[in-house]
Amino acid sequence: MKKTVVLNVVGLTQNLIGEHTPYLSRWMERGKQVAIAPIIPAVTCAVQSTYLTGQYPSEHGIVANGWYFRDDCEIKFWRQSNKLVQSPKIWDQARAIDPNFTCANMFWWYNMYSTADYEVTPRPMYPADGRKLPDINSKPASLRPQLQEALGQFPLFKFWGPVTSIESSRWIAESSKWVDAKHDPTLTLVYLPHLDYCCQKVGNDPDAIATDLREIDEVCGDLIDYYEKRGAQVIVLSEYGIQPVSKPVHLNRVLRQEGLMEFREELGRELLDAGASRVFAVADHQLAHIYVNDPADLPKVKALLEAVDGVAKVLDEAGKRDYHLDHERSGELVAVADPDAWFTYYYWLDDSRAPDFARTVDIHRKPGYDPVEMFIDPSIALAKPKIAATLLKKKLGFRTLMEFTPLDASLVKGSHGAFPSDPSEGALLISRQAEHLESNTVKAVDVCDVILKHLFEGDVSV
Repeated sequence: MKKTVVLNVVGLTQNLIGEHTPYLSRWMERGKQVAIAPIIPAVTCAVQSTYLTGQYPSEHGIVANGWYFRDDCEIKFWRQSNKLVQSPKIWDQARAIDPNFTCANMFWWYNMYSTADYEVTPRPMYPADGRKLPDINSKPASLRPQLQEALGQFPLFKFWGPVTSIESSRWIAESSKWVDAKHDPTLTLVYLPHLDYCCQKVGNDPDAIATDLREIDEVCGDLIDYYEKRGAQVIVLSEYGIQPVSKPVHLNRVLRQEGLMEFREELGRELLDAGASRVFAVADHQLAHIYVNDPADLPKVKALLEAVDGVAKVLDEAGKRDYHLDHERSGELVAVADPDAWFTYYYWLDDSRAPDFARTVDIHRKPGYDPVEMFIDPSIALAKPKIAATLLKKKLGFRTLMEFTPLDASLVKGSHGAFPSDPSEGALLISRQAEHLESNTVKAVDVCDVILKHLFEGDVSV
């Protein structure tokens, strides 16, 4: 076996590697860069599961970052149990080839309760008083206190939200080196999300994110130098590229205006009642699963959505098979956005009736992905002092909401999930072991095999 490390630099594309990424530019000159043919949806959970199983969503079951759980009639995003992934993982496949193989999964998703040897992932604490405290989950459990004693508390609020920064990716990088030094795993999977967030906020112009590119380049350079000195092969890859967008599309509002959705009123606010609705959309970047409870509504709903400005196509059963999304977790229909459009989860028609969580960072209660959480509402005067005062109240144990998220979806300038309009804006894979990259494009489902070939120097027979 050959020690191998995979750096998942989310959002990294060919057009972002250049003057602002001097280390990666030099490093890739002695290797080979190939494009990764995308899947739909090109979103974190689905792509990572495809890379780690070698299967499409139709087999592994991760059809988006979240979906409608039909048994309990709830929409759930960002679940963490690895048991949701319904295909064997790369560490299972590698261990079948050589029982001495070990794997460290450093922040790739579905990281809890898997058969990997070492695992670290965000896992906030939620005390009964309403606070959210930064923390991690680990396997073995002893890693959790050891890492936070050595590196400080995981910077959760720099990982997602309006103050995201390179600090979270740096922490993940340092924790990966710490685990490697202590346990020396055969394969280490490292998640570096920094570019993902700045590109969604401002778009994919390299000059607009020059500082962010230099920061992630430094983190990658430090990791590559460290691991190559340890005799490891390094693979740099990404999950998708960010497309510039200017058109938020509110599918649930379209469905609501047709009388197809139901709501509960709670304290003057509207909550989507998915179980009682005839139709609703679960939006995830540039893709939305449309759940249709009555098959008789399918033709009407498909025609309705196809006529919406910003919708590129609506996949029925045949379409889902074509794109490997024919899984029971998928909606009866799947909407795909135009390249410059993306789907919001918004369903209310009056902002005063929006649910209380709409103006907060609350990834688990929202019935869809909300990139607007990365912004502070520009209409709030003296927002930073007010945020500090609210945080103080929460630390003192008072129940209060951090209501600083705007309801203006036009703020978002980048998205992903559909096919990139230009291959240079899509996912890539770089390796100095060019013999394991036979063409200039690799399918997403073949990334697993590429990693295995690095591990076993081309011989992946069981």
